[in-house]
Amino acid sequence: MGLSKSYKFNERQNKFASLAKALGHPARIAIIEVLIRRNACVCGDIVDELPLSQSTISQHLKELKSAGLIQGTIEGPTTCYCIDEQAWKEIEELFNGLFSQVSKSCC
Repeated sequence: MGLSKSYKFNERQNKFASLAKALGHPARIAIIEVLIRRNACVCGDIVDELPLSQSTISQHLKELKSAGLIQGTIEGPTTCYCIDEQAWKEIEELFNGLFSQVSKSCC
């Protein structure tokens, strides 16, 4: 969505859209699954598990980190990535808030 229109929506809607965009690629979902399973990981570990190049995985990690979904801690020459638990709690609240608005009756 262009910046010229995002101001017309509230903060929650913009945050939700930003998170959805960050999760909107199957490679990013796969990376999240690896991080959840391993509890923490360096990029090379993810490359060993997924059919993607190191540079592609690095780009996806950058997007996930920019969205606040993961954290990266520098350990010498590598960066160790993990799930940002607080961010995932916020995502859960956003989704639950949206789903709770759905009416059981339909047209």
